Amino acid sequence: MKNLFIFTFLLPLSLILSCTDDAAGPAEEDYGIEGTFTADEPLGKADSAGRPGLATSYDNTDTQVWAVTNQWEDTSTTAAKKAGVSWDANSGLNWDQKYHLWVSSMERTAGYNTYYDTFTFKTPWGKTLPAPKLECAEVAIFLRITFASWYNLPFYLEAIDGERARIFFGHFGARTITDRYKNTPLYRTAYSDHTTAMASHDNDYIVANWPADSKLRTKGLYGGGDEQEFLGDDLLSGAYFDEIFLNKRVGHFLLLTLTYFGSMHMADSRNTYNLVPDAIQPGDLLVERWQRTGIGHVMVVKSAEELPDNQVEATIVSGSMPRRQPKWETPVASKDYFTSEECGGEGTNYDGDEYVKLGGGLKRWRVAKNVNGNWMNSWMNSDEASWICDTDWERLKVRPATFESLLGEVDPVAKREAILIQIEDARNHLRNYPASCSARERREKAFTKLYEVNAEHFSMDKLATDQEYRTKEDYIFAELVYTQSKTCCWNSSTAAMYQIVMDYNNALQEEAQQCIDPVVFMNAEGYGVFQAYAEETGRGGLWKPWTADESCPQANVTSDTQKDHEWSAYCDVFDTSTPVEPTCTDDALEDNDNPAQARALQDDHLIDLKICPSDDDWYSLEIASARTALSITFVHTNGDLDLSLHDSAGTEISSSTSISDTESVDLSALSSGTYLIRVYGYNGAENSYNLTIE
Repeated sequence: MKNLFIFTFLLPLSLILSCTDDAAGPAEEDYGIEGTFTADEPLGKADSAGRPGLATSYDNTDTQVWAVTNQWEDTSTTAAKKAGVSWDANSGLNWDQKYHLWVSSMERTAGYNTYYDTFTFKTPWGKTLPAPKLECAEVAIFLRITFASWYNLPFYLEAIDGERARIFFGHFGARTITDRYKNTPLYRTAYSDHTTAMASHDNDYIVANWPADSKLRTKGLYGGGDEQEFLGDDLLSGAYFDEIFLNKRVGHFLLLTLTYFGSMHMADSRNTYNLVPDAIQPGDLLVERWQRTGIGHVMVVKSAEELPDNQVEATIVSGSMPRRQPKWETPVASKDYFTSEECGGEGTNYDGDEYVKLGGGLKRWRVAKNVNGNWMNSWMNSDEASWICDTDWERLKVRPATFESLLGEVDPVAKREAILIQIEDARNHLRNYPASCSARERREKAFTKLYEVNAEHFSMDKLATDQEYRTKEDYIFAELVYTQSKTCCWNSSTAAMYQIVMDYNNALQEEAQQCIDPVVFMNAEGYGVFQAYAEETGRGGLWKPWTADESCPQANVTSDTQKDHEWSAYCDVFDTSTPVEPTCTDDALEDNDNPAQARALQDDHLIDLKICPSDDDWYSLEIASARTALSITFVHTNGDLDLSLHDSAGTEISSSTSISDTESVDLSALSSGTYLIRVYGYNGAENSYNLTIE
């Protein structure tokens, strides 16, 4: 606890009460673990897909803690249809929704010998206990592992050990990428699981005949302070876990996992992902990080209730160090946390580190999915539009300010600004995943709020609002009825496809020489018009065929269905008779917006080139002699540009999509011939760049 006292003169009271990041050493020496586990560097844009982890073939080895029989997105399986700890039979909810519901359903109660309130912990057998005394990150991990193990769902945490090895703690036990980790237990053979033996009995019988694990009941968490006094004298966390798990392996596994995983691992995008503010739900995490290593604070969102005027009242609960029962904060106190710059906002700490780059802010648990035989921590398909890249500093650092308006009354100007940020967030997502129905829905929900704010405070009706704030892409990527639209199952659409759809509609408007309604990107007896245009403009290789990337009962619909739109008619909003002055000036090599217009590269060095929003630059490169690389250089903070190399048919060969000031593709292995180069802005970014061939 030494660091707590060192920094008390610099930190507000809420941070003084925060918990430590990791334990200082192993819970048991025979585990062979030395020191603490660390988190890895941000994933950057790869954050969107997750990172392959352990092979699923290791699930049934002797290290197994629990078997996986359900998947997070199940809604119609026999198990998913059953009633559960907080939901009725045939609920139609997936398991992640059930997790959020379970967290929100646990009732407020007075803490044991404390001045504050906590919650009553609910089990599937009707058995309730006071919430356990834990550190802050321990509360979050405890809740998620408990739920996943009860319902046989895949789960794992990833970290880096002192030898820089990737390690995984999950339903398969504690493992490296190929083997058991150190001397950690062989859970399946070392400890008992009574679940099957109790499966045929009702809850009353199970509770009355609850099996005990005498070894587990004597154990506590590393560092101490976890006396669960409400259970009886001298009873620690092991005794608490013995009371809530028929599968005793999970209790033993928790004792080890909670020792080594802390707030830095909750901030790590391999285990959680950053969430847009208006997507907040019970069970989400709020992470404070005010230094690169050491002390941090993790809070669990306990409630998030809609209020009038499109606002939300959210509360959080958190453990601390010394360990305590989770404290249930008031809405006012909770808002202070959400709006704190230490939760990934503006400003810097006393070391000069930007808070936004320390990993704090609103997070949601990733869900483990089987991807080509490997577990991958990803997200629910319905949540993919709520993600923010872990290196998208500009979007991340405004979240505390957004919560200032979302969680309480603010002046109308600030409220409108927060809504506009939500709208632009949804648009940015669509620029990378144009088929996303959740992003379309989120954008239109924000516009509904915008109509109300403008009407009440700014004397702007719906038409005036649309004329001021609508973009053409809103109409092109119109909101669809999810259950009646096969586009909504298509999670693998791309930024290149977005550009093709936009270019097609712009070409239609130019050809018509008058305002016409755009062609919506959706299934209208297929996607043939867009694919044909892609082929016509040399981008056939960039158009991906439709695939059902998630459960898709509506896969056989012949045409998608648009939702009833609130917006004004397209041609009432956009007056095409008056030319619009461009806000971004193209470079001298335009028009080269598609492969058919590609400019031949004749010089090895070009300067002062320009990418305008949603406007690609294409070049053709004739290779007759050895070349090593082609690069673009730019100032990344002014706009994130990316680079890709294609064959003459437009099929991508390689790409460079980093978060640095340079993107480069290797040319050394190419045979003689003509190749295509694409330079484009990530999320519709605008920037100047130079191009060099070596």
